[in-house]
Amino acid sequence: MKCVICRHGETAPGLVTVTLQREGTVVIMRDVPANVCRNCGEYYLDESVAAKVYSEADAAAARRAEVEILRYAA
Repeated sequence: MKCVICRHGETAPGLVTVTLQREGTVVIMRDVPANVCRNCGEYYLDESVAAKVYSEADAAAARRAEVEILRYAA
């Protein structure tokens, strides 16, 4: 897939770190599978992966964690 940000690079499967903020909680999730642009590094998550990442972020916010660092697990 061609990157929609830089419009030059092609994406390839890789692992990324995703950082989200929810209601005062910062969630850092490492080793998230994504398609990563070889040119600029922009990443694209599949719908199922994004849903899991968002669910984990919402759960951390519900626990009222300030900062939570997780490793992605399918």
